[in-house]
Amino acid sequence: MNTELSIVIGSDHKGVDLKEAAIEILTGWGYHVEDVGPATKESCNYAEYANKVCKRIVDGRADRGVLICFSGLGMSIAANRWKGVRATLCRTPQEAAFSRQHNDSNVLCVASAFLSAEAMEEVLRIWLDADFEGGRHIDRLLVGSGSPLAASDPELAAYIEEERQRQNNNIELIASENFTSPAVMEAQGSCLTNKYAEGYPGKRWYGGCEVVDKVEQLAIDRAKALFGCDAVNVQAHSGSSANQTVYHACINPGDTILTMDLACGGHLSHGFFANFSGKTYKVEHYGVSPETEMIDYDALEAKAKEVKPALILAGASAYSRTIDFARIRKICDEVGAIMFVDMAHIAGLVAAGVHPSPVPYADFVSTTTHKSLRGPRGGLVMCKEKWAKKLDSATFPGLQGGPLMHIIAAKAACLGECLKPGFRTYAEQIVKNAKAMADKLSQLGFRIVAGGTDNHCFLVDLSGKGLNGAEAQVALDKVGITVNKNAIPYDKGTTFKPSGIRIGTPAVTTRGMKEDDVRKVAEYIGRCLAILAAQKVCETPGAYDELRAEVSAFNKSFPMP
Repeated sequence: MNTELSIVIGSDHKGVDLKEAAIEILTGWGYHVEDVGPATKESCNYAEYANKVCKRIVDGRADRGVLICFSGLGMSIAANRWKGVRATLCRTPQEAAFSRQHNDSNVLCVASAFLSAEAMEEVLRIWLDADFEGGRHIDRLLVGSGSPLAASDPELAAYIEEERQRQNNNIELIASENFTSPAVMEAQGSCLTNKYAEGYPGKRWYGGCEVVDKVEQLAIDRAKALFGCDAVNVQAHSGSSANQTVYHACINPGDTILTMDLACGGHLSHGFFANFSGKTYKVEHYGVSPETEMIDYDALEAKAKEVKPALILAGASAYSRTIDFARIRKICDEVGAIMFVDMAHIAGLVAAGVHPSPVPYADFVSTTTHKSLRGPRGGLVMCKEKWAKKLDSATFPGLQGGPLMHIIAAKAACLGECLKPGFRTYAEQIVKNAKAMADKLSQLGFRIVAGGTDNHCFLVDLSGKGLNGAEAQVALDKVGITVNKNAIPYDKGTTFKPSGIRIGTPAVTTRGMKEDDVRKVAEYIGRCLAILAAQKVCETPGAYDELRAEVSAFNKSFPMP
């Protein structure tokens, strides 16, 4: 009997007595058992407890589940709605054995009306002892999984499941990543993917757009309500295409743009020489002070007066301090430049009111809808009313054809979630977690670029530890912590071996981590990088294994949405 399995158990009000008996049996055998309720015999909704058990199974927080109701039927139906749950109703030890051997069941459903405590003990024993036989039963499980993809393309389905497990098992600290809600994913995977809808609500080139018009208008209205903007276009396929749309709407090829240098935290689409933006426009850059590693606004102003750009772009992909949008607006006015802000990274914080908004100052504001907004991969652009027609024309027919209506629906779902009261609390926690984690890493002897963070992310300079970001990224992956290598301002490292790593807290905050939790993660990072440093001196096989197990056990406490 493998008592290392973790078991979660729940019932309806008529199954409480048998549940208590089962818990006593299981703990007596040495199993760890989590009881999700109910605690009383008052009438309750059995599906609520079925969902609690199944959620823990799907999230990997429990290995097996037990559900008890009067007939067992309701629990088994409720449980089998969950993808990844294989629930079977068993009344005899033989049925329990077959459910494991042939069906690899991970949730046992029993009927309190037909099973005594003594009979329950034997059913549990057989069910926990029996192993899945595999072989011919594997294909049958795939075909009967409820997944059309698993049935038609098991290889691809297996890769997707592998990635789901990776996301579930790892601590995600990439600043540009987050976990969307099931509601957003449902919208993204909906029948709207079938609809072509060139144009805009009420002005389409195709028939049959009366429903998708409502969907797009809902996304537009929600974006306006969330950000307080005059006009918005929600059709951009990505953040980069959103930025390209802005350029096409307000400036011409060959015009001068002044943007933050990629080496100081900017973005590829802000004029990097290999990007479309760097090839289309004359690009000048501003950066950060070598001393403070923060934007030098005096130098920015002097540069603007020198080069007289048509457009000044504010925004970054790796800058941890608050940007002074009012100051940049003033500089734009002094030189006659259009003000454009790419707030892709901080949009969720802006939406929640925990970071200053660029919307009152900028002519254009672009953002992605994932990252801190916790939505689908995509983009949107806001602008002052005077630019609205040019923005729409630049998007369609200027750069794109048919919009992705399923993604726009997912954007609407995301924006609707952001308008709910709890989103502000979430955004506040992102910032609290980033500050707590940066402070803890600083205490552990790591240098934090710019001395800390005001938002969701920060850079860690590893050069003082004799490490580079590339090898740190690989080492952290070995223990189940995901970050990305990143250049730091005035980096002496190379493109592929920069001196830093970038850390962000949106994803771990989505999973429910708070300050003490991310401080623990910082300790794991410190321990992992200490192992890396030691491995460079003398390599020891399995050096990361113990820490990997510890990280995995810790991460199980924080479920995916």
